[in-house]
Amino acid sequence: MANDLVLDTAIRDWLLRSTNTPDLKAVKEGQLVVRARYLKAAGNFIPARAFKSRRSYYNNEENGLLHVPKSQVQNMQAQMFSDPNMAMDMMKKNLSIIIPQTLTFAWVNFFFSGFVAAKIPFPLTQRFRPMLQNGIDLSSVDVSYVSSRSWYFLNLFGLRGFFSLILGEENATDDTQKMMEMGGQMGGFGVDPLTAEKDGLELIQHEWALPKLEQQAESVLR
Repeated sequence: MANDLVLDTAIRDWLLRSTNTPDLKAVKEGQLVVRARYLKAAGNFIPARAFKSRRSYYNNEENGLLHVPKSQVQNMQAQMFSDPNMAMDMMKKNLSIIIPQTLTFAWVNFFFSGFVAAKIPFPLTQRFRPMLQNGIDLSSVDVSYVSSRSWYFLNLFGLRGFFSLILGEENATDDTQKMMEMGGQMGGFGVDPLTAEKDGLELIQHEWALPKLEQQAESVLR
């Protein structure tokens, strides 16, 4: 009779142990932002009184979960702007992404502008024409043909999953993710995410959707 396979406890603990310990504050803030977004997305499905109560729970100036004191925001901005190394590193990363992509796009646009590079093997509607025929101003061309400029963008943003599958999740050729991260850093530089969600939640105009559901269902079922 074969002996039972026993797993060493040291190996078990080493395999199950997480190498990267997440920041507890960052996790809490991330979950709080998600909950606030759920309220913004589905706030019309609860009565106005319940919505205002929940919004006050998040946006209260005294103890709201999304409220960040002005002194704390100013300190965060001062730390970011006072560190020259952070700004220099961000500038280097941005230039390393923008310059190659700009040169490649200029090369494709100069030598292959107006050329047809590929053909989709199935029919498409007219809504796909601006996306697939960028640089070709001919309405008589079938929508299934792809211009060189559109083919460049489709390859740039469409091969991310393929590269991740072949080269791994953290590959150096995934420029699209770097570009999105760069845009997020530039767009939200010095802006606290809690403050942004608080402002967005404050702008929501509540309109209870349940009283109109019967009319909508009736119009759909007719």
